[in-house]
Amino acid sequence: MPTSDYLNVGQVSGVFGVKGWVKVYSFTDPRENILQYSPWILRKNNQIHEVKLLGGRRQGSLVVANLQDINDRDAAAELMGSDILILRQQLPKPDADEYYWADLIGLEVQNQEGCKLGKVDHLLETGANDVLVVVDGDIERLIPFLQQSTILKVDLDGGVIVVDWDPDF
Repeated sequence: MPTSDYLNVGQVSGVFGVKGWVKVYSFTDPRENILQYSPWILRKNNQIHEVKLLGGRRQGSLVVANLQDINDRDAAAELMGSDILILRQQLPKPDADEYYWADLIGLEVQNQEGCKLGKVDHLLETGANDVLVVVDGDIERLIPFLQQSTILKVDLDGGVIVVDWDPDF
């Protein structure tokens, strides 16, 4: 299956207790949303295997999870450092004018005059709004993700985001 079919939603960051539970650093918002997806595909050292999520809960800034057939601390420790992947089709379809960050990464960004500004490297969450980090060689631009303001058009099929942005800024 192509890697574009998978989304990285977190990482196993440690063990929790003696019964095989794992600590998870979740990339979902809110963090405990990672518990809505099962199975998880765990990837470590280019090896992948599927595990069924039996349960879990928020534990401070982390999430703890109980995985099928992981019954002791040693088995849980083996999973530390594993990326937690899910299949893209496990996600609900976004509403019109809503996008998953993973779908924006790698898109070409250009202004309305057609000047190419680079590609979306990643996004930042600032509280007020999300920000596209657009990289073009050594140049890095931070463009607020404000639809109908700085973000004029997102064309996922065409692989382009059109922005109202000065290339010198």
